[in-house]
Amino acid sequence: MKAFQIGDQTGIASLTQVERPVPVAGPGQAVLKVAAVCLNHRDLKIISGGYGPRKPAETTPCSDGVGEVIAVGEGVTGLAVGDRALCGHFVTWLDGVFTPTAFSVDLGVNTNGWLAEQIVAPAAALVKLPASVSDAQAAPLPSAGLTAWNALVEVGKIKAGDIVLALGTGGVAIFALQIAKMHGAKVVITSSSDDKLAIAKSLGADVTINYAKRTDWAAAMLEETGGQGADIVVETGGGATLSQSVAAAAPNARIAIIGSLSGSFGGDIPNFASLIGKNIIIKGIAAGNRRMLADLVRAAAQNGLTPPIDKVFAFEDAPAAYAYLQSGAHLGKVMVKVGG
Repeated sequence: MKAFQIGDQTGIASLTQVERPVPVAGPGQAVLKVAAVCLNHRDLKIISGGYGPRKPAETTPCSDGVGEVIAVGEGVTGLAVGDRALCGHFVTWLDGVFTPTAFSVDLGVNTNGWLAEQIVAPAAALVKLPASVSDAQAAPLPSAGLTAWNALVEVGKIKAGDIVLALGTGGVAIFALQIAKMHGAKVVITSSSDDKLAIAKSLGADVTINYAKRTDWAAAMLEETGGQGADIVVETGGGATLSQSVAAAAPNARIAIIGSLSGSFGGDIPNFASLIGKNIIIKGIAAGNRRMLADLVRAAAQNGLTPPIDKVFAFEDAPAAYAYLQSGAHLGKVMVKVGG
């Protein structure tokens, strides 16, 4: 079968297509024929050697995907050939609170991921898809979708009438927008692109702020909410944006730290007095567990959740998909169609 590997991790050029043996389902495992894969920012960091220690060159990348079960191993129950399924990239974290052991088996990082014609995965980690959820709806769910769900539902305890602030228009932020609207919340979203903000508006954003034009975007957000501030902040920026996120937060807000796209945090804690004065909770988010993903899949089916797919690439053009993601021109997800 065909697969991609990350090679010497010096950039997109190191991503190469290779031939691999067809995987076999061992006890407790399932083999899936991959239908579609979605890219995430960390996929770019991995092939550039910027995501922890360098990985073995033969590692197959990508943490988001969906496929059809074509074989199951001994002892597998609740899953049959012909089922469509996906899984979170922390395949051992099935339920309960996060522990660092989740990182021990991380699809596309320290074990082979989805960018192949077939993959093998622990059957216990897989979540079956209802017929009403298409491959295009499902493929982005396990990383960006699950992270946004964890931030809003599990950590944020979102309820109707809350104000949610999402930074940027990447995969997590757009999922946060869509999931928040499903729960009856008001959403404020930021970007440096008016075109992207217009698309966010069409997806249901109540307030849009161009942070290139309003560098004091926290003040702008407070103006737009009558001084109320955000009950939940989906913080994807990191060190350069956290201080303004704290300023934009309402009393008793929950700030979910997702990433560090604007740079890592260093030095003193930003806006320290406001953390105490507003009783703000700040919590790091590392995707989510299988139970959360199953909840998200049910919600997607019931609410017709359709994440925007910015562009679709053929399997052989996966390096071009990486390059497009790296360009930053996308809004939503970049997809690689593998089979079907």
